[in-house]
Amino acid sequence: MHSQESVTVIGAGSWGTALSIVLADNGHYVRLWSHNPDQIEEINKKHTNKKYLPNIHLSDGIIGYSSLEEAISGVETIVLAVPTKAIREVLGKIRTFQKEPLTIVHVSKGIEPDTLMTISEMIEEEMPTDLYDSIVVLSGPSHAEEVSLRQPTTVTVSSKIMAAAEKIQDLFINQHFRVYTNPDIIGVEIGGALKNIIALAAGISDGLGYGDNAKAALMTRGLAEISRLGVKMGANPLTFAGLTGIGDLIVTCTSVHSRNWRAGNLLGKGKTLQEVLDNMGMVVEGVRTTKAAWQLAEKHDVQMPITNALYQVLFNGGNPKAAVDKLMSRMKTHEMEDLTI
Repeated sequence: MHSQESVTVIGAGSWGTALSIVLADNGHYVRLWSHNPDQIEEINKKHTNKKYLPNIHLSDGIIGYSSLEEAISGVETIVLAVPTKAIREVLGKIRTFQKEPLTIVHVSKGIEPDTLMTISEMIEEEMPTDLYDSIVVLSGPSHAEEVSLRQPTTVTVSSKIMAAAEKIQDLFINQHFRVYTNPDIIGVEIGGALKNIIALAAGISDGLGYGDNAKAALMTRGLAEISRLGVKMGANPLTFAGLTGIGDLIVTCTSVHSRNWRAGNLLGKGKTLQEVLDNMGMVVEGVRTTKAAWQLAEKHDVQMPITNALYQVLFNGGNPKAAVDKLMSRMKTHEMEDLTI
């Protein structure tokens, strides 16, 4: 049995809402915060969040809050489910009125361009050490749509403090939502963030009308370049063979639920980046992460041909078809040698 706890989920998008459902199923009191008062009214009066998860009923155990200060008052654990670009702003607000140390769980997948920080590093920079006792990342192959329907899903939690990861494992785990622990926080964050780049590339390939063979090649070589960079940054190579590496890559590159795949698909069909972003109506993390990963590859002197090709398409007006064709005809190399990290 789960011991009941009040948990605040910050960000009422599809993922924050789906995780609220998991927590409520486990008997916890869930406070779900959004900066949109209309959305909070819908959650509290109709018990729905139609824009993000149509046809899903939310239990009475999920209470919406539009005041961030009220939402986190007296809780020990917060789940940060806002896009990477909003994390610093939200933490800045929390810092102004929080008095007690929190366990901060973050569930977004991205790396900040220019600073090249992971989300954990951003939290460490923004929050005074007396206001958090641990930072935990929850990541893995997990479409919010499927989690909200209680379809079987498996994720990983990681932290520098394993007891904290195990506490969050206990908070979330149930018969539908399985949670593993992994001590490699760098690998978990790098894998989770960078797979969105490969999903964009896979979407472009599909949008161009190329088949499964091309996509399988992009995914496999994509995992190789994610691993090369991750290991250079201190990750354990085995992490990339796990849920937050190959697992997340499969789910994000092969599903219409994946907004990064959908964005790539539209690019492959000839839409401009601006048209794609306007069309999506939700944050496409892979676009910002492509810029950050391109900068990381330069910094660490790591070859990342797919990331580089995508960077040219997104930010330098490169032609999507020419980029994929060039990738598929790259100079011959020895596969195993190229995989050595």
